[in-house]
Amino acid sequence: MSDNRPAEAVMDPYVAMRFPEFRSYLAMRFLFTFAYQVQAVVVGWHIYQLTKDPLSLGLIGLAEAIPSITVTLYGGYIADKSDKKKLMVWIILAMLFSSFVLLMVTTPEGLELLGQTTVILIMYLMIFFVGLARGFYSPTAFTLMAQIIPKEHYANSSTWNSGIWQVASILGPAVGGLLYAFSGITACFTVIVSFMALALVCIVFFVKNYPPHFVPRENIFKSLAEGIKFVFHNRMILGALSLDMFSVFFGGAVALMPVFAHDILMVGSEGLGFMRAAPAVGAVITMFIMAKYPPMNKPWRNLLFAVAGFGLSIICFGLSRNFYLSLLCLFFEGAFDSVSVVIRSTILQILTPEEMRGRVSAVNGMFINSSNEIGAFESGATAKLMGTIPSVLFGGTMTLLIVFFTYLKTKKLVPLGLKQINRD
Repeated sequence: MSDNRPAEAVMDPYVAMRFPEFRSYLAMRFLFTFAYQVQAVVVGWHIYQLTKDPLSLGLIGLAEAIPSITVTLYGGYIADKSDKKKLMVWIILAMLFSSFVLLMVTTPEGLELLGQTTVILIMYLMIFFVGLARGFYSPTAFTLMAQIIPKEHYANSSTWNSGIWQVASILGPAVGGLLYAFSGITACFTVIVSFMALALVCIVFFVKNYPPHFVPRENIFKSLAEGIKFVFHNRMILGALSLDMFSVFFGGAVALMPVFAHDILMVGSEGLGFMRAAPAVGAVITMFIMAKYPPMNKPWRNLLFAVAGFGLSIICFGLSRNFYLSLLCLFFEGAFDSVSVVIRSTILQILTPEEMRGRVSAVNGMFINSSNEIGAFESGATAKLMGTIPSVLFGGTMTLLIVFFTYLKTKKLVPLGLKQINRD
C-alpha cells in the first residue's frame, strides 16, 4: 500500500518542526547562538575600547580561526565515531567555561587586579578556547540534526535551522549592544553564561543519545582523507564551499563594524548592536519566505545570484554615511547570505553519505571558519593598511569578481535542478 505522507509533508513548511527532538535541538541552537553573538559584540567592542586599534579586531578573528581550523577535521572524525549527544554536552561545557572566565576577568575588580594588558591577553586566550570548541561544534551539530530529521525533510530542516540561527543573530547583537551601553560588561557576560547553561539543559534532558554509524576500520589519517577526497571529487559540494569561502573572506565587513559605529557613523555601542543585528533581520525574513518557496529549483544559478547580491550590499555599506542606509545595506547582505546558506546546507545534507557526515561537515567547517575568522583578520589588516572604507570596498569588489570567475568555470551547473543534483 502506498504512503502519501512524505509527498504531502514536503509541501508543509512546518514539517520539520513537528518532530519534538528537532524543536529541542532548535532551542539549544537558539540559546547557544544568542550567547555566542552577544559575546562576539561585547568582546569586539570592549577590546576596541581598550586598544582603539582596528587590527585588534582582526586579531580576534585570527585567535578564533587558528584553533578552529586546526581541530575541525579531527572534530569531524570524532563526531562520526562518537555519540552525538555526549559530544555536544562537552562542547557546550567548554563554551560555558570560557564565558565564565571572561565574566570574571572583565569585572572592574578583575581589571584592577590584573591590569589592562593581562585582561586583553586572557580575553584572546578565551577566544582561542572558543575556537577549539567551535571546531568540534559544527560537525557535531550537523550530524546530530541529520539523525533527528528524516532525509526527505532535510531542505525544510535546513531552512528552520538557519532561520533560528538568524533569529538568535538578530537578538544577540542587539541585546549585547544595548545591555553593554546601559548595564555594562558584567551584565552582558552574566546573560551569556545563563544562556549557555540553558542550552546545556536542552541537550541533556530533551535529546536522546545517537550512537555512531561510523566504526573506523583504518587509522585516523585514512579516515580523514576519505572525507576530504569525497568533497574534492564532488563538483557541486566543492564549488559551493569554495564560492562561500572566497566571497566571505573578502566580503565580510562584520569585523570592522565597531570602527564604523564608533568613528564613521558615530552611533555608539547601541548602534553597533543594531548594525550586527541588521543582517540577521534580513536573513530571518528571507528564511520564512524560503520555508514556503525553497530556492532549490535551480540551486547553482540561485547561489551565484545570492553571492553577487551579497557583494553589492557590502559595497553599498562601505559607501554609506547614513546610519539607516547602512542598516538597509546590512539587511540585504543578510538576506542574500541566507539564500546561499540554505542552498549550501541542503546540498551537503543530500549528497553526503550517513557514515561520512561528520568528516564532510568538518571540511565544510574549515572552509567556513577560514572565510569568517581569517576574513575578519584580512579586514582588520587591510583596514590598517588602506583605511576602513577602502578595505570594505575592496572586499565587496573582490566578491563580485569571484562570482564572475566561478560562473565562467561552472556554466554547466547553472541549469541543473535539485533532482538532477541528487542523481549526479
